[in-house]
Amino acid sequence: MAKGIRRKCPHCKSLFKPDARNRRHQRYCSAAGCRVASKAASQVRWLAKPENQQYFRGPVHVSRVQAWRRCHPGYARKAEIGRVPLQDLCRAQSSESTTENGKIASSPLQEIIAAQPAVLIGLIAHFVGGPLQEDIAPAARRLLQLGQDILAADDSRRGADHAGGR
Repeated sequence: MAKGIRRKCPHCKSLFKPDARNRRHQRYCSAAGCRVASKAASQVRWLAKPENQQYFRGPVHVSRVQAWRRCHPGYARKAEIGRVPLQDLCRAQSSESTTENGKIASSPLQEIIAAQPAVLIGLIAHFVGGPLQEDIAPAARRLLQLGQDILAADDSRRGADHAGGR
């Protein structure tokens, strides 16, 4: 290819000079948005290949990751050192929230769980004893079923109260 050749970036549509070392395959310019688009297009092409469909999936890779995590138990926690405390993330809430008839409008616990799904997952991982999805998912399903059973029992009691069952 000639040294002075210019190409049109498929993302921003502007003309650019490819880098001399990558001239044969550089299709995107060096603008930040175009680099992001280039990476996304590359990822789509890579995932479309049949040999990459099951990449890093299956029992071999699960056991490899589990072994690595056993050898490096504090690795995931090191990244959390500079994070903002949970108290700063939770919205301040008055315990006086009531409706017109004086009943509590919503539970603060329900709002925390809705606003902080990571707290729930972290709590389940803490009880399960590890961060692997294979361990967390069954425990989460059991807890979900237990919660639904409790709410269903609570609803049936309310129905009995309204029907004059007191």
